Amino acid sequence: MIINLVVVGLLTTVAYFFHSPELSFIFNVMAVGSVLLGLLFFFGTSLGLLRFPDFYTRMHAAGKGDTLSSILILFGIVAYTLSHHHLDIMDIVVAVKVFLIMNFIFNDVPHQSGKKKSLNLTNMCAVSTLTCGLLC
Repeated sequence: MIINLVVVGLLTTVAYFFHSPELSFIFNVMAVGSVLLGLLFFFGTSLGLLRFPDFYTRMHAAGKGDTLSSILILFGIVAYTLSHHHLDIMDIVVAVKVFLIMNFIFNDVPHQSGKKKSLNLTNMCAVSTLTCGLLC
């Protein structure tokens, strides 16, 4: 989380002190490229969900691809927010909030997909024990 705040501070400092049309263009290119790359990873995640053979590999594709693509799209939002020729305090607050959301997604989503895997394994064992007990 501290790294996120340092990155926001660095990007804001660069955008505030060195504001020029060229820097605005670079921030816009970073924004568009990041959002397009995030959409590409979302597309790959959806293909992984459709093509992988079992539940566990599908959960892996959903957990990792969704996390990376969400972070890339949110980084594109931050770059677009900081690409204005004039920055006010609200732009910086929006950038910090979006970086905090990115931090939450990065820390929480892969952990939750791992929990879902273990819960499904427990449920499958309980169902198979119940079925075997009734059939045997």
